[in-house]
This record gives sequence, structure tokens and C-alpha cells, in this order.
Amino acid sequence: MIKKVINKLNIEIYEETLKNGLKIYTVPMKDKNNFYVTFTTKYGSLINEFIPIGENKFSKVPDGVAHFLEHKVFEQEDGIEPFSFFSERGADCNANTSYYKTTYLFSGSSFYNECLTYLLNYVTSPYFTDENVLKEKGIIEQEIKMYDDDPYSKLYDTILENCFIENNIRIPVGGTVKSIYKITKEDLYKCYNTFYHPSNMFIVVTGNVDVKETSKIINEFYKTKQYDEQKEIEIKKYNEPDNVYKEYSELNMNVAIPKVSINYKVNTTLSKLDFCKKNLYLKIFLDTKFGSTSLFLENVKKENIINYDLSFDVAYTDTHSLIILAAETKEQDKLIKYIEEEIKNVNITEEELNRKKKAIIASMVYMSDNIYSINDSIVRDIVKYNEVVYNIFDVINSLNIDEYNEFINTLKFDNKNITVLNPK
Repeated sequence: MIKKVINKLNIEIYEETLKNGLKIYTVPMKDKNNFYVTFTTKYGSLINEFIPIGENKFSKVPDGVAHFLEHKVFEQEDGIEPFSFFSERGADCNANTSYYKTTYLFSGSSFYNECLTYLLNYVTSPYFTDENVLKEKGIIEQEIKMYDDDPYSKLYDTILENCFIENNIRIPVGGTVKSIYKITKEDLYKCYNTFYHPSNMFIVVTGNVDVKETSKIINEFYKTKQYDEQKEIEIKKYNEPDNVYKEYSELNMNVAIPKVSINYKVNTTLSKLDFCKKNLYLKIFLDTKFGSTSLFLENVKKENIINYDLSFDVAYTDTHSLIILAAETKEQDKLIKYIEEEIKNVNITEEELNRKKKAIIASMVYMSDNIYSINDSIVRDIVKYNEVVYNIFDVINSLNIDEYNEFINTLKFDNKNITVLNPK
């Protein structure tokens, strides 16, 4: 076990790697009266073609398997529901699937040892039958339809579908109604056995916990489990082009005011900077140009071009970043024109850069006392960078205007999509 510290925040993280490859990250916070535990596999909805464990050629599974698998892991052969188990001990449990990972979690203030052991037990005890898989299809179909009926979820999914051509980020995390009805228990076991191996998983524990006790519980549990050594998983790679799939589309749904999203697909491989710095510079650029304190936002509000606020988000892939700018507006053409002019004006001052650096640091310091934020931050680092970025403050402080200009000038804003959400 190794103790490391996130500099400036004085957050101590105890790292341990078991013989089976499972990594444990424990952050003891004795001034708290609760705890938060996440158990994550680096397997999300992007992966649908890979070489399964014990095989030697690529296999393709239906879209939505990762999310379907998340649901089915909760089903236990003994009939006990994990939700009931945790609830009886005053704890909350849940799970979530993204494009890049699946996480099982619980939080509470008592029965820590029992809850941790039970989390390990149910996640490592898959029980899939033809009957329970068929039953789940109806449940997930309703969930997919619920998101399809939500205007803003549908808008986001449509944007990704319009902008990407090869990358599976263009497919909703849950798949489609058609794809989930193709899923079999054999698909689930194939994906589970490949991606739920301890070497592809990690546990993060934050809050009022004992480091040695946590290590002991997990080590003792895995003494009863046998795993073959796993080689690196081979996943099908796709060559994503720079152009968007569709330049313009409209949706008609139950909204009161039209919402316009202008989306720029930029190739980030032209810069030699590491992924972390690219993300930071892009965040600073967008916040300076379109954030809550930007001159742009002040002007479009003053002219009554937007109804309330302009939101911005970035969807990241290994080769491209998708910048999503959206607002409620009845002045669609005018808003698009103004954004087009602003986004191509990439210059910011050194003073603006330094101010945003301080804002990022202040936000991190503010969140550093929260067991959920710390846990989520560690999970995010490991999924994005395959390690915790302990020197994040040094990285932020090293950002400079010359490097910013060098990076931002590699981005081309020629490939864009406009998606409009209209009232019915």
C-alpha cells in the first residue's frame, strides 16, 4: 500500500493493487460521519466489438449491452435485492453507466463492513438466465422510451448522432429498443467475463473509514475468488473523420420555446499536449468566450436574443472534442451568426487566462471537503487518464498563454452541426 497526496489540497490517498490486478483507492476523512464507496469497471457503451476472454477473434454485441449488464448485475440467485439489503442498513445504493465506464456504489454512515462486503459479493456474482434477461428487456424498453420523450435528453442524443460517423458515442448509452431485444444471456456473460475481471476494475472509498480495515475486507473477500491472469483486452478501433454526419436537423417536441444547439467537432490530435492540458485549455477558452461572466453572454442577453442562459458542454473522444453550445431563442439566425463570429475569435489575454486558472483552483478547493466530489474526481481521473492526477495544481499553474495559443490554433471550427428543438 502506498500513500500519496494531492498537492495543495492535502488529500491523502492510499493506493493498493491486489495480485488479481484490482486497484483500491482509499481516502480517510475522519472529520466526516459518513462514507461513499464506488466499484467501477472500465467498460461503457462505446465498446461493442472486442476479442472476448478465451477467444482469438473479434466479436460484436448489440448496442446497449453495458447498460443492460448494469441492470442485471443487481439480480441475485438468492433472490435478495441489493437495494433492500442496503436500505435495511440505512444506506443508499445505485449504479450508472456512461460511454466509458460502469459504476456500482453505496453511501451511508453505519454498517460499513457489511455494506462493503455485500457490494463486492453482488458485483462479482452474476446470475443471468433466459427468463430474467427477457423480463429486463421490457423494463429497459420503458427506460429508453422515457428518455426519448424527454426533450433535452433526446436533443443531446440527436446532437451526438448528427456529429459522429464511426465512433459509438453517436449511439445512446442504453442502446435502442431494437438493439436491446437482440441481447442474450450469452452476450451478457461474454461481456461480464471480459470486462468485469479485477484487473479492469477499481474501488474508490472516501469518508470516515479505516484504511487498514478496508484493505483487510477486500483482500479477505478475494481470497475466495480465483481469476486467471488477463491480458490486455483488444477493442475494435474506429477511424473517425473530421466532418459531421449531418449539418442541420430539427426535432419537434413538447417545449415552450425553441432551443438551438450549435455544435463544433474539432480534431484534438493535431496538438502534442497531453489529454489533461488539452481539456483545461478548451475549458478556459469556452468559459472565457461564453461563460457566465463573458461579454458575449452579456450582449446577447441585452439584445434579448436568448431566453435565459447559454450553456456549453464538451463531449470528449480520443481523437475529437465536440463543443456543444445551446440556448433557448426565437432569434435562431442571429444567435448562430453571433456564435460563429465569437468562436473564431480564439484570442484571450494572459490576464483572462490567469483569472480562469484561479477560478478552477478555487472550485477544486471548494469541492475538496466533499466525500462525493473527491470520489467522483478520482473515478474521472482514472477513467480519463488511467491514473489519479496528483499534481493537478502544478499542471494548472503551468498553463501559459504561449502554450494556449499554440493549442487553440490547432483547432479548426469548420465542421459544425446545428440542431434545433422546436415546439410541436
